[in-house]
Amino acid sequence: MTEIKVYDVRVLQGDSAFLLDNGEVSILYDTGFGFTGEKIAENIEKVLGERKLDYILLTHSHYDHALASVKICEKYPEAKVIAGSYATDIFKRPGAKAVMTDLDAKAAKKYGMEECTVDADKLKVDIPVNDSDIITLGDITFRVLNLPGHTKCSVAYYCEERELLLSCETLGVYNGESKITPSVLVGCDCTIESINRVSELKIKNILAPHVGLLSEEKTRFFLENMKSATENAIKLIADCIKEGLSNEAIFEIYSETYRNDFNDEAYPIDAARLNTHIMTELIRKEYNL
Repeated sequence: MTEIKVYDVRVLQGDSAFLLDNGEVSILYDTGFGFTGEKIAENIEKVLGERKLDYILLTHSHYDHALASVKICEKYPEAKVIAGSYATDIFKRPGAKAVMTDLDAKAAKKYGMEECTVDADKLKVDIPVNDSDIITLGDITFRVLNLPGHTKCSVAYYCEERELLLSCETLGVYNGESKITPSVLVGCDCTIESINRVSELKIKNILAPHVGLLSEEKTRFFLENMKSATENAIKLIADCIKEGLSNEAIFEIYSETYRNDFNDEAYPIDAARLNTHIMTELIRKEYNL
């Protein structure tokens, strides 16, 4: 079994783009912001040289994970884009694409890269996949796991032979040390169900969104704490709602607990505020608070 090397090809910490390469097959796990796509493609070329990029695996439809695929596919037109069927459908929706394009343009302006924005109309998926599908990429085989919770379209990719999980944000966003930040945007119960499903797998290493390949020790920490982190976050927000606190007050409390170990590039305050407000309304509705 050939060794898989993982390369961080991000341009910004807020990107999520990591290249897996075993010398025979190359796989990009998520792609990053649209406006960083051209530079991410350059970073990929620094690793691969004259070799082509074979596959792109997308975990969900959010612009900071998927939109750079447009520029990367311009550089590597033979690369096959793989994504869940739900995300594939989202990429066909004019409204969803308009939102992705707008958010990317706003982020690009923040970083002074307005000239690098891309149009989400150019998004494509070559191979839609469904839960439990087996995909063989060269000599690497993955099982697709639908893991709704962060989004309805969130998926992960599990390589049982190597005990490797290409994770998604439904399980939480890890800071690489001691903090797991839940991002429950579509359902509390389905998030816990997704976490329980992953807990049953034999996993030695996780490739984590926005972070990279975790050591065995950090993988154990993540697996042992992802459920309690999510349950505690839900309880924190629920308790704040019961106390009658405003959404903004809840954001301040939640941010102090779950965002203070991230800099603004890794977890921008606007995104944190929006996500916390969505979580608050979700918990209010799901638990009739």
